[in-house]
Amino acid sequence: MMELRLINEQGAEAGAVTASDTLFGREYNEALVHQVLTAFMANARQGTRAQKNREEVKHSTRKPWRQKGTGRARSGMTSSPIWRGGGRTFPNRPDENFTQKVNRKMYRAGIAAILSKLAQDGRLTVVDGFSVEAPKTRLLAGKIKGMGITDRVLIITPEVDDNLWMSSRNLPNVLVLEPHQADPWCLIRFDRVVMTRDAVKSFEEMYA
Repeated sequence: MMELRLINEQGAEAGAVTASDTLFGREYNEALVHQVLTAFMANARQGTRAQKNREEVKHSTRKPWRQKGTGRARSGMTSSPIWRGGGRTFPNRPDENFTQKVNRKMYRAGIAAILSKLAQDGRLTVVDGFSVEAPKTRLLAGKIKGMGITDRVLIITPEVDDNLWMSSRNLPNVLVLEPHQADPWCLIRFDRVVMTRDAVKSFEEMYA
């Protein structure tokens, strides 16, 4: 078992929280994290882009110039892919599939590696609880500032109530999630990650 840094609402040291070595004390595997993150981002892509082939572009089917005698290349029509404005040879289609498969065991190991790296770098802190009294952005911003956090912060709590959710919507550098909503991209892109004690237990139940 390992210990995670526990802070109070003033950002001061308030002890430590015992956590699983399997989840928070794992050796960092950069290749695994890269594969898990790449697959996650690829699976989030929407195949909505589309391009036209030579049949679909609006061009005349008339031969641009005669076959012989001009000194120019033989050309059949201007919709050819080698012409500017012509159709694409292998156009992108809306039904294109970008998904990549990652085994459940690999995904769990990737999440554990990310959390362990956050703990090793001092970017992961734990609090007893996290809430605001009213749905006001000012209250949440003041709470985060009072804890000494000035970076982009991801807050993970077992239950995001209306007050906390509505208070965080207008803060561009703050994201509030429940444990099951946390993904590899969110865990990596934020400078600081703040978890409650119960959120740590939830992660251990899901991934340890």
